[in-house]
Amino acid sequence: MSAPGVQSFYQQIAANRRRSLLLVIVIMALLATFGFVIGYATSGTWQGGIVAVVIALVIALLMTSVSYFAGDSIVLASSGAKEVTEQSAPQLMNVVREMAIAANVPMPKVYLINDSAPNAFATGRDPKHASVAITTGLVDKLDREELQGVLAHELAHVRNLDIRFALLVAVLVGSIALLADFFLRFTMFGGLSGGRSNRRDSGGGGLVIVMIVVGLILSIVAPIIARAVQLAVSRQREYLADASSVELTRNPYGLERALAKIGADQEVLEVANRATQHLYIVNPIKKFEARASGLTSTHPPIVDRINRLRALTGEPPVDAQSMAALTVLD
Repeated sequence: MSAPGVQSFYQQIAANRRRSLLLVIVIMALLATFGFVIGYATSGTWQGGIVAVVIALVIALLMTSVSYFAGDSIVLASSGAKEVTEQSAPQLMNVVREMAIAANVPMPKVYLINDSAPNAFATGRDPKHASVAITTGLVDKLDREELQGVLAHELAHVRNLDIRFALLVAVLVGSIALLADFFLRFTMFGGLSGGRSNRRDSGGGGLVIVMIVVGLILSIVAPIIARAVQLAVSRQREYLADASSVELTRNPYGLERALAKIGADQEVLEVANRATQHLYIVNPIKKFEARASGLTSTHPPIVDRINRLRALTGEPPVDAQSMAALTVLD
C-alpha cells in the first residue's frame, strides 16, 4: 500500500504512458501545423496547405512504420551488435533471464557489442520483440550485482514500453527536422516566388507573406521545441527505469555502483552517434569528445540519478569530490 500522495510503480508507469501518448499527439499536431503553413506558403492556397498536411503525415506514417518494424534491427546493425546464445555467453544470458523473470517480460534477444566502453541499451517495438545490447566492456568491468542493476534498468524500459516510445518519437521529431530543412532550402533558392505571385493576383498576398514568416519561424523553433519535449520526457523515463531497477533487484547499490563506474569510465564508445545516444543507460558521448559539441543532454546527470538511488536507502548524497569527478565526464 503506497503512502498518501506517493505513486506506486504501476501508477508511475501508467502516467508515463499517458504522457507519452500526449507527447506523440503534440508532435503530430506540430507536424500537421507546420505542413499546412509550408503548403500554404509555397502554393498560395489553403488547398495546397491541406495537401501538404496529408503529404507530411503520410511520410511520417511511412517512416514510423519502417521504424516500428525494422528500427531495432537498424539500430543493432549500426551498433555492430552480434547476437549471443546460452552456449556462447551462459553467464550473461543467465542474468538477463533472471531479470526478465523479475520484470515479468518475455526473454529478449541478447546482443554483445565488441567495445571496451561499458554501456548497454534496449530496443524493440514491444516486450515480445525486444532486444538488449551490452558492450563487452560492461561485462568485463561490472560485477554480477552491478550487471543485474543495469539489465534490470533496461528490462524496465522494455516493460514500460519506453523502447517503443524511443523509436516512434525519434522518427516524428526527425520528420519535423526534415520539413524545417526543406522549407529553409526552398526559401533560400527562391521557391516561394510562384506562391507569392499567385496570391497577389487573387488579392491574398498579405496572408502568404504572414505564412512565409510563420513558416520561417517554425523552421527554426519547431525542431527545437519537439526535441526539448522529447528530451524532457526521456529524462523522466530514465529516473523511472532506475527506480524500477531497484524494484526488480531489491538492491539499489548494484545500479548505483554501475552508474558510477560507467559515468567515470573514459573509454569512448565509437559506434554511438547522435541518433542512438539516447538509447543507452548512460550517455555514451562524453563531454571531452569533439562530437559532443552542441549536443543537448539526453540523460539526467549521473550524480542526480545516484543521489536519487541513495535517497531510497537513506544514504547521504555523494560527496563533492565524487560529484566533481562524475560531472566532468557526464
